[in-house]
Amino acid sequence: MSGPSVAESDELLPPYEGIRLADVRIVRTPVEAAAALAALSQADVIGFDTESKPTFSKGEVSTGPHLVQLATDDIAYLFQIGSAASAQTALEVLKPVLESESILKVGFGLGDDLKRLRSKLGIDARKVLDLATAMRRRGERNTLGAKTAVARFFGQRLQKSRRITTTNWALPQLSDKQVLYAADDAHVALRLYRHWLANPPADDTSLPPRRAS
Repeated sequence: MSGPSVAESDELLPPYEGIRLADVRIVRTPVEAAAALAALSQADVIGFDTESKPTFSKGEVSTGPHLVQLATDDIAYLFQIGSAASAQTALEVLKPVLESESILKVGFGLGDDLKRLRSKLGIDARKVLDLATAMRRRGERNTLGAKTAVARFFGQRLQKSRRITTTNWALPQLSDKQVLYAADDAHVALRLYRHWLANPPADDTSLPPRRAS
C-alpha cells in the first residue's frame, strides 16, 4: 500500500499560525508613513511581497501592483498604491527602503514584483534575495514556494486560499482576510529566512548569499 502523496502529507501538518491582525499596519497618512519609515529603516532584513488585482480577460494588461507589503520581525506594513494619492504617500517609504543598500529584502518569486514596481513607481529595488531559489536543496531544480518552505522548515501547513489570492487587491477597503493574507506573505518570508540562516540544512553546505541583486 502506497503512502500519502506530498499534498496529502501537507494536509496532515498542523496549521501555520501567521501574524496577528493587531500586528499589521495599513499605511495611509503621512504620519503613518513617517512611523513606518522610521521602523523599517532600523531593520537589517525585511520580508517583502506585492499583490496585484488579477486579470481574467485575454490581452488584459495588469495595472499592478496595487498593494506592497513590508514586514519587520514584529510588524507588517501594507501600502495601498491603487490611486495616485495613496501611491505618493507610499512612495515616501517604499523608495528609500527598497532602494537601500543596507536593508536586505527577502521574499518568494520576486521577479515580477520588482519589474512592476520599477514600471509603476520607478523604484529600482536593491539588495533583494529571492528565497524561491536561494532556499532550494542541493540538486533541486524547481523553485521553492512559501507553502513548501513552511512545511519543510517549520513542519506546518501554510494555508494559501485561491479565493483570497484572486480577490480585488485594488479595493480601497480590504477585508480582514485580505489584510492577513497579504501581511503573512511578507512576514513568513522573513521568519523563514531567519530560521534558514540559523539552521542551515545538513545537505546544503553553502552559506546564504551575502550579495543580492
